[in-house]
Amino acid sequence: MVKHLILIGCSLLMIYPLLWMLVSSFRPTNTIFRTPGLWLHNPTLANYTHGWHALTSPFGQYLINSGIVVLGAILGNVASCSLAAYAFARLRFRGRTLWFAIMLLSIMLPIHVVVVPQYIIFNNLDWVNTFIPLILPKFLATDAFFVFLMVQFIRGIPKDLDEAARIDGCGHWGIFTRVVLPLMVPAIATTVIFTFIWTWGDFFTALIYLTSPDKYTTPVALRSFLDSTSGSDWGAMFAMSIVSLLPVFLVFLFGQRYLIKGISTTGIK
Repeated sequence: MVKHLILIGCSLLMIYPLLWMLVSSFRPTNTIFRTPGLWLHNPTLANYTHGWHALTSPFGQYLINSGIVVLGAILGNVASCSLAAYAFARLRFRGRTLWFAIMLLSIMLPIHVVVVPQYIIFNNLDWVNTFIPLILPKFLATDAFFVFLMVQFIRGIPKDLDEAARIDGCGHWGIFTRVVLPLMVPAIATTVIFTFIWTWGDFFTALIYLTSPDKYTTPVALRSFLDSTSGSDWGAMFAMSIVSLLPVFLVFLFGQRYLIKGISTTGIK
């Protein structure tokens, strides 16, 4: 009982900022920082109605932009990372161990190291201020974490299934699409959930490549509510932050069991 009480207390301490932001989204902006507690007096929906139309475009446009980027990132990661994982786990080719080690080393490479050359490449291709720089790298298996996750999962699939499919006339593509891929549902679900959460909340990359306000994703749009030279609209920002957190909460809520199953069956403890 003592352990559970401590865990509950720590959980409440960690979730308090989120609860405070939720309560503050129903308060007038001029009273938000005057009442640090969670008690709500005279709640109002003005922050939500004002925040939805406060920027150059309705906030729904930024949600749609984020949805486009997230959908492209999910499709890219699932397609490219599963193919790369199958190659590392099942194919025999020269330098496989070396390339696998290089792939793992790339996990420790910060994005800030490659952001300048990537920006130069995309700028020369005239792709800046489009969604292409945010989506295209995902189709090139650049997220080594998901490749490693799927490699570990595929290695747990008995090779006898591959041999049975090969006897039935399947090549590598048939084995991958008809045998391995259907069994990779937990790993794919884990990839989808992590990709959704990380891409939806990606502020740095979107800030670099998107310059037109009508193309902003939700994190960049939320930053637009803050102004260092004049008053910041904290109430509207808190309200739209709650709106932008709802998809993440729902995805994690309904995909939690797949997430746990996918991680627990890939050897990652």
